[in-house]
Amino acid sequence: MATERMNPAELAAHLGEPIGTSSWITIDQQRIDEFAHCTGDHQWIHVDAARAAKESPFGTTVAHGFLTLALLAPASFEILMSRLVLKQALNYGLEKARFLSPVRAGKRVRLHLLVGGVEDKGGGRVLLTLEVSVEIEGEDKPALIATSLAMLMD
Repeated sequence: MATERMNPAELAAHLGEPIGTSSWITIDQQRIDEFAHCTGDHQWIHVDAARAAKESPFGTTVAHGFLTLALLAPASFEILMSRLVLKQALNYGLEKARFLSPVRAGKRVRLHLLVGGVEDKGGGRVLLTLEVSVEIEGEDKPALIATSLAMLMD
């Protein structure tokens, strides 16, 4: 996809095309702990490194699935929203999200976006469907695949 700025409706010309890849994001224990604090999810597999080293099948703590999912917003801004001419972008929801592989503490991830759908909703609104894959550095299986929806207003 070209890097020039465009209106949301112009995304229809890129249906089925990859939009781009985000920068690498390190999922360290501090980020996991902060997410646990914000959400109240203090399950030991996420926050107790000593116990996870002994008892977890992953050998270490792992990121919450919803922490991985939460990375969609900043990565979407990095990859796409900065290239669009629009007034507002709103998270419209998810059609599907599947957590395929755990993200171990200390690993890096990056997101790949593809234009899955562009629907004119009238009144300057465009419903954008993005196919998302979250790659874990050095691993074959992605952490997450999802279909994400955003309402774009120009």
